[in-house]
Amino acid sequence: MFEGKSVLVTGGAGFVGANLVRRLVDLGARVRATVHAKDPVIADDRIEYVRCDLTKAEDCAGVCADVDYVFLCAAVTAGAHMMETKPLFLLTPNVTMSVLMLEAAYAAGVKKVLFISSSTVYPVTDYPVKETDVTGQFYEKYFVAGWLKRFCEAACEMYATKIKRPMTTVVVRPANIYGPYDDFEWETSHVLPALIRRVVERHDPIQVWGDGRDIKDLIYVEDFVGGLLLAMEKIDRFEPINLATGREHCLRDALDLILKLDGYTEARIEYDLTKPTMIPKRLIDPSRAKHLLGFEATTPFETGLRRTIDWYRSTL
Repeated sequence: MFEGKSVLVTGGAGFVGANLVRRLVDLGARVRATVHAKDPVIADDRIEYVRCDLTKAEDCAGVCADVDYVFLCAAVTAGAHMMETKPLFLLTPNVTMSVLMLEAAYAAGVKKVLFISSSTVYPVTDYPVKETDVTGQFYEKYFVAGWLKRFCEAACEMYATKIKRPMTTVVVRPANIYGPYDDFEWETSHVLPALIRRVVERHDPIQVWGDGRDIKDLIYVEDFVGGLLLAMEKIDRFEPINLATGREHCLRDALDLILKLDGYTEARIEYDLTKPTMIPKRLIDPSRAKHLLGFEATTPFETGLRRTIDWYRSTL
């Protein structure tokens, strides 16, 4: 599908964007990728990098010119501390970028747009959430993040189904993604890269925010990117889809495995219940992706963790 096609990836210097750009180049696509504050991390002459500001309509229009497919990967992200103390930090830039990029893609005649949403759109449950489980209720700390993603999903649905000349839009809701090129900065990283950094840097003690009993669905980035490509290829109507493993991981167990893989056998662990934490349990049902796309996450958790640790140690 992508060979010889012009494909735009926004956020080309980010975690998902960088991994996606690399895969698209391997597939023979003509890749254009946007960057903003960060410099590109994939050095390849076949990639056209465009430094721009996607909160400006003219920049969005410029990067969408002569493009077949658009992957919306650019986002302002935050870790637990920012989500709890400054949640509005996420609102304006993310909504603005998404709406302006949809408008620009539509005006440019783009064939299909894919938007990466979030599992924050789901309510609190003790069972794996399906795509139909969206209720407009959220885990309280996800109120801003959940609503901004739901609004962007609704904007995608408007372009896909509510106008006379629709534009196909695809919405994916990922599990917690991890892997090479992830964000390891203290202020903005998620829990798994933060733990990996503490282990590799031999913190003593290893500080864990909360009690470490959080349950998450953790998907390796190469599996996730494979799911993105399948979703772009096979979905031709508005139908949000989960990209997840369907398996649960306790953070305590994940930390034990990181310590084992990196040989930090004498580590002391300190659980800090005063620190901000996010939803204690999030399970995700990936059955729709398996049925519609033939998608299944195949990277074993230990393999993905080892690759991520090795990448962090050798690169950062």
